[in-house]
Amino acid sequence: MTSQTLRLCTFALMFFCLGLYSCEKQINLNITTGAAQLVVDAEIETNLPPVVILTSSLGFFSTIDLSTVQNSFVHGATVQVTDGRQTIKLKEYSIDTGTNNKYYFYTVDTTGGLNFKNILFGQVNHFYTLSIIYNGQTYTAFTKIPNPKPVDSMWVQPTTNANPKIPPGAMQLYVNYNDPDTPGNYVRYYTKRNHDAFYPGNNVFNDQVINGNKVPDIGIAMGYNDIVNANVDSLRYLFPGDTVVLKWCMIDHGVYNFWNTYAFAQRAVGNPFSSPINVVSNISNGALGVWAGYGSSFDTLVVK
Repeated sequence: MTSQTLRLCTFALMFFCLGLYSCEKQINLNITTGAAQLVVDAEIETNLPPVVILTSSLGFFSTIDLSTVQNSFVHGATVQVTDGRQTIKLKEYSIDTGTNNKYYFYTVDTTGGLNFKNILFGQVNHFYTLSIIYNGQTYTAFTKIPNPKPVDSMWVQPTTNANPKIPPGAMQLYVNYNDPDTPGNYVRYYTKRNHDAFYPGNNVFNDQVINGNKVPDIGIAMGYNDIVNANVDSLRYLFPGDTVVLKWCMIDHGVYNFWNTYAFAQRAVGNPFSSPINVVSNISNGALGVWAGYGSSFDTLVVK
């Protein structure tokens, strides 16, 4: 070992020991709470009206309970959607959740009956602009509903996962997908098990590598309600007797960027070795969230 190498090793050992010593010191951090930001969860889907949910961001160390969530909803905002030909103003509605709390959202105004002056449905290959005016600030976002491209086939086969938390008989969902020959295709998927709601999967896909090619044997993890406490390992799979509906959604690049960075940020939670991830919003003026257009197709399978 040369003298230079020995010095480098000595310095490395010294800094390592200092690091261990410094870990024993008590550090007091005065973390201030930043100003609340507008959070947007908005979408428009093929043949469906726009739905916009507005909330205010919560502090990292805030106590989260039903009351906190209830008070985070944003009321009285001016919300408009335009497709370039007509502009409609959305109305705020509430739904009683049955827990002495309400769930608020904005969508088309049907109080005057269904007429084309206040109704707008998502159409394939159309662009949509979302405008939100709240507390004297204006926020805008753009999205497109791409042409739907369904999967070519869908099937299940027994899982090879040896996780003891997964009951016997668990089946993995698979699809074959033939990517269009035009670059810039992005996919997000949802699954529906029996009479449950549609829940998003944990991945989004792009065709940067596979553009124009057939992609066989794509393993699809079932979406599930991650709010409740449940056996997540089991919920990612199907079992004989289940009926599954796959909702395969084409999305634009901005929507893909949001959900892709959102998924990375979720996986980084609690991991001390992960790098900080900034979730990329497509909303202007510092708002958080996404305005998403979905070109959706559906496939159904009964598991035997």
